[in-house]
Amino acid sequence: MSAKYYAPTGGHPGQEQLLTDRAVFTDAYAVIPKGTMRDIVTSFLPFWNKTRLWVLSRPLSGFAETFSQYIMEVAPGGGSSRPETDPGAQGVLFIVEGTVTITVNGKEHALTPGGYAYLPAGQLWSLYNSSDEVARFHWIRKSYEAVDGLDYPEVIIANENDIAPTVMPETDGKWATTRFVDPADLRHDMHVTVVTFEPGAVIPFLETHVMEHGLYVLEGKAAYRLNQDWVEVEAGDYMWLRAFCPQACYAGGPGKFRYLLYKDVNRHMALRPAAALAFTASS
Repeated sequence: MSAKYYAPTGGHPGQEQLLTDRAVFTDAYAVIPKGTMRDIVTSFLPFWNKTRLWVLSRPLSGFAETFSQYIMEVAPGGGSSRPETDPGAQGVLFIVEGTVTITVNGKEHALTPGGYAYLPAGQLWSLYNSSDEVARFHWIRKSYEAVDGLDYPEVIIANENDIAPTVMPETDGKWATTRFVDPADLRHDMHVTVVTFEPGAVIPFLETHVMEHGLYVLEGKAAYRLNQDWVEVEAGDYMWLRAFCPQACYAGGPGKFRYLLYKDVNRHMALRPAAALAFTASS
């Protein structure tokens, strides 16, 4: 059975609604609830037709610095033949609603909900919605950190419904991760996965580690520990964590709690600012 994924549709609340919501931005984390993803906060991109997007995260000095994440909304007939304007940016697409056709290396691929595409830096590609329904998908972008002696990764086209999740050890099958990339493949410097908790499952300790995180709740609800705070999150909410932000969760049920997860991986920690590194390389 295929999974169901929450996707925003925009609109605006009525004038009679209270302003109170769950949005919060701190020095360690941000929670962007689904109720904030309205028409008035959409953005547009060059060379994308019949398309709008919600920007969930972007590099911010002193916060999360490695990636950006969008929810793209492409109307029928919309899309782009020049989607990425940064030749150094790699990307991951994850489809949550509708169908899009992506063309890579002269070959067309139809991506349906659960569909995943990894697009290496410098890869030419195009994407169109040839269906009669609106398509929505996540687009996660990161500047690729090339390493001398490692090849660039290849294009990956997959669907999470065709991949068996990897169960976390000693969790009785209650916590699992669907991986699109082999964790041992060090060519990759970011991972985008789908994490699944069964009802009542927990992260039983405060995870505190170097990766930055972007977590979009695809399904279900949970109480999530972020730094010193407990917050309630549900399908459609987004959590944005800087490096070393402590985290844990209780999956609330009655169904599964699932989220799309970004992490930066497999590279040395930069010891000098980028400008200093560029100066050293040119000296």
